[in-house]
Amino acid sequence: MEILLYISAAIAAVAFVILVIYVVVALKATRQTLNDVSSTLQGLEKQMQGVTTETTQLLNKTNKLADDMNQKTSKLDTLFDGAKGIGDSMKDFSQSLNEISNSISSTSKVDSEKAAQAVKWGAAIVDFVNSRKRNKK
Repeated sequence: MEILLYISAAIAAVAFVILVIYVVVALKATRQTLNDVSSTLQGLEKQMQGVTTETTQLLNKTNKLADDMNQKTSKLDTLFDGAKGIGDSMKDFSQSLNEISNSISSTSKVDSEKAAQAVKWGAAIVDFVNSRKRNKK
């Protein structure tokens, strides 16, 4: 019976050794997997740092462009204000020209009526003078 005890102890020891070997193999595979994951995460961290740097640079450039656009827009506002002033001046000038034209037109109508009367009077005087000359002859 002691032999059975030794045989069962030997079987238990072999089983334990086999179990330890499988555990060691599994742990080595797990360690390799964890090393691969670690190196992948390190590479990902470096890439994220690069992306963060590029994003920051892009954001800075975008802010500079926005500031430049705001400055140029404000300059255009003053230009449009100046153009509006010129337009108002042209409108006032055009109204003045219209008023002058209307004044000249009304004055010329009055003067043309006077001229027509003067021509009639002149023609009447010429007729009178001619008729007097005929009568003297």
